[in-house]
Amino acid sequence: GYYGDGLNAIIVFAACFLPDSSRTDYNYVMENLFLYVISTLELMVAEDYMIVYLNGATPRRRMPGLGWMKKCYQMIDRRLRKNLKSFIIVHPSWFIRTILAVTRPFISSKFSSKIQYVNTLAELREMIPMEYVHIPDSIVKYDEEKCIKRRMRTSCLSNDPEMTSVEQE
Repeated sequence: GYYGDGLNAIIVFAACFLPDSSRTDYNYVMENLFLYVISTLELMVAEDYMIVYLNGATPRRRMPGLGWMKKCYQMIDRRLRKNLKSFIIVHPSWFIRTILAVTRPFISSKFSSKIQYVNTLAELREMIPMEYVHIPDSIVKYDEEKCIKRRMRTSCLSNDPEMTSVEQE
């Protein structure tokens, strides 16, 4: 998709489509995937851009490892790092939040300030124009299920007499 007057690029990256780490050629596939993504970015990005990382509906065995992420960050050209305006992580897991918290001292503060966590697709819609952004069906379904669970939890808390009395105090 695109945003802003200059039609700046929005790159959507769905982790649920990454290869399973149990593959025998996993490192080869991930390295070539990264090179493909970088070469695509080089062609697409002339101006500012943002990356939307869709983490929901991703089993742990499909999430990229810390070493791979570090290597990717180091290999990204300075121009691409500079033109990145926002790195939005949708449905961040505890694992992703922990990795980023641990690595924060080792990455630039400018890059760290570009990272934003978004818990729902509704929150994402408030941040970026979604008409040209494709969200995979598995992510939409994950978001809907997560919202239903959140509503159920909220309604259970509001119907609990003990919680109501605590709220009134």
